[in-house]
Amino acid sequence: MEKILRNKKAIFIFIAPAFVLFSLILFIPIVQVVYYSLCDYNALTKPEFVGIGNYIELFTEDDTMWVALKNSIFFMLFSAITQQVIGLGLAVLLTNIKKGRNLFKNIYYLPCVLSSAALGLLWAFMFNPRMGLNQILEMMGIEGPMWLSSTSGAIPLPMWVIACVALWQYVGQTMVLYMAQITGISKELYEASYIDGASKMKTFQHITMPLIKPMLVTTLSLNCIGSLKFFDLVYNMTQGGPNHATEVMATHLYAQGFSYFKYGYASAIAIVLLVLCLVVTFGINKSIKVEVYEA
Repeated sequence: MEKILRNKKAIFIFIAPAFVLFSLILFIPIVQVVYYSLCDYNALTKPEFVGIGNYIELFTEDDTMWVALKNSIFFMLFSAITQQVIGLGLAVLLTNIKKGRNLFKNIYYLPCVLSSAALGLLWAFMFNPRMGLNQILEMMGIEGPMWLSSTSGAIPLPMWVIACVALWQYVGQTMVLYMAQITGISKELYEASYIDGASKMKTFQHITMPLIKPMLVTTLSLNCIGSLKFFDLVYNMTQGGPNHATEVMATHLYAQGFSYFKYGYASAIAIVLLVLCLVVTFGINKSIKVEVYEA
């Protein structure tokens, strides 16, 4: 009995620092944000409790919120589909080549380690209607579109442009995660399947895909959560414009909190974003069943 109590005491001592740090950095701020979301608060005066007034205003009077929500969901779906397909495809190709594997892996992964703020400014320059890509098109006799200024369409052109830039930047991360999972699969399984006459497509379908499902859940969750809270590229390329056409939830939150000093209202947006991330993560984990295979 004493040994069990000693073990529990030791476990508590080792866990305590991490738990305290977790509470200070994550749990307590979340509780504060929940409280502020129920208040009229501008950081200069004491919070005035208004109940769910901020949430009612958010979904009934704030037209920009619906644009931001639509754009965030589009961004999530586009990123999840394209990054999964292209990232997995690159991972399969690179794990099956011998020469130049590390070179190409580093080339594809390089954009992930670069600053999103710097890349946003770079691509904003590239898509400037008077210079960059449009200059090259003009030399070919083609009139370039207003890459970051168009507001037409259900999903305006600037959102497609930003989504493609984000794909270019982060597909390497998905690729590296899949490569790590694929290289961990025993080669004996592939050799046995080839001996039995299975094609490469059948081998991929019945061996590779089932064994990388845990990584599929991980990468899909990372893609979706990262896309929903995406901020850097959008802010540096368009600042949510023109006329809020490229507003996403993170930029709308930033504008309400730091431009209009409506911290209570911004906290309500943050809670909606948090709940959306939790719902998406829960849905992914429930919809994709991961089987456990014993060696």
